[in-house]
Amino acid sequence: MKAWIMRQPGSIDEIVWEEIEDAQAPGEGQLVVKVISTALNPVDYQMIQSGSPNWIYPHYTGVDLAGEVVEVGQNVVGFNIGDRVACHTDLNKKGAFAEYTVVDALATAKIPKGVSFNDAAAILCSGMTAYETIFQKFNHVQKQTILIHGGAGGVGGIAIQLAKELGLKVFTTASSTNHSWVKSLGADIVIDYRTEDVTKRILEETNEDGVDLIFNTISSAEATEDLQRLAFSGQLAYIAGKPDLSVIKPFSLSPSIHEVALGAAHRSGSIRAKENLAFMANELMQRVKKGTLNPMVNEVLPREELPTGLKKLKDRHVRGKIIIRMQP
Repeated sequence: MKAWIMRQPGSIDEIVWEEIEDAQAPGEGQLVVKVISTALNPVDYQMIQSGSPNWIYPHYTGVDLAGEVVEVGQNVVGFNIGDRVACHTDLNKKGAFAEYTVVDALATAKIPKGVSFNDAAAILCSGMTAYETIFQKFNHVQKQTILIHGGAGGVGGIAIQLAKELGLKVFTTASSTNHSWVKSLGADIVIDYRTEDVTKRILEETNEDGVDLIFNTISSAEATEDLQRLAFSGQLAYIAGKPDLSVIKPFSLSPSIHEVALGAAHRSGSIRAKENLAFMANELMQRVKKGTLNPMVNEVLPREELPTGLKKLKDRHVRGKIIIRMQP
């Protein structure tokens, strides 16, 4: 079979589409999937650049896939050859940038009728990160407001839609060119982080109270700044670095801080954690099927243009998701 091969950590330009001798036989509890669509994520180009001590080269990465089951391993229940499936894969193993790949059946969800391969792939890493944060990390009791950073991105855009499902008033940050887009997703107030003081605007809009919930997708430094924007007893979830709590006096703000690390479900070794990946994927795909969730597919490229797509993502020239069709 063919895959986008990397022989060592390096630049996106160094990966090559070529034949690789790789036995695609399912182990116990595994499925072999013919990859139809893969969605690109920042972690994909980050891992191409940095590599992993757990990889044996040549290697192919890619964490999100939608495709068809072609082989079923021992002790797998509920899957058959020909099933349409979607899976957020284990970053430490070979991934979706190939014609075929092996996935953990526990973490795999069936694609509902009426949901395309492209849409199924689009809601995995980013959508499940948003779902875990909004529905599984945050406590919504008596909460009314939320700040979601990076509303035009894959994670932020899904998070906006899920927060509106809960009836929350949504603040988000985005460049001016994306204001109309994020408002179409449900954002109530959009702050241009390039030209506005985010903290000042949040406090003005909330009568100096701050917001009840904050989802930080940017950085540790920005998460630390978020502590100034958080209401008393508010909750802050982060995916790109924890806040420095030393900047606030103990027993003053009383915040709850949540680390969100989607891929850690695979590394945990927990059966329940892996099954939760499949659960979240199914929850999101059901919303896509009902038309209540926009998977935000921005662009669909052929497999030959996968490096181009990764470069666009790295340069932050993307609104929503880029999908790569892995089959001709």
